[in-house]
Amino acid sequence: QVQLVESGGGLVQTGGSLRLSCVASGRAFESYAMGWFRQAPGKEREFVAAIGRLGRSRNYGDSVKGRFTISRDNAKNTVYLEMNSLKPEDTAVYSCAATGTSYRNTNPREYDYWGQGTQVTVSS
Repeated sequence: QVQLVESGGGLVQTGGSLRLSCVASGRAFESYAMGWFRQAPGKEREFVAAIGRLGRSRNYGDSVKGRFTISRDNAKNTVYLEMNSLKPEDTAVYSCAATGTSYRNTNPREYDYWGQGTQVTVSS
């Protein structure tokens, strides 16, 4: 079992930045590729970014490329999502997730463990 707890969400103006964190406990953190997903009201869950076990490989959704950066610190059992140039359409609940498959995996059904989510609201 892996428990995931996100933090860092909040209210920010258009063009602003936020940094989300996700701390893992339980089984070996470095055994999992980690991802961030988001879900806005009335919309399906959307892949945001994923990172490989060692932090060397990354994958981003098209809507966040060039603005968001995913990273991880295996010594701290933590994965981060640095979000810059935020837009109102980035408003959503952001959740981190762990998968035993690949960082290339963008399908939420392939992720085994999920955090409770943190709200990000971007005002126009």
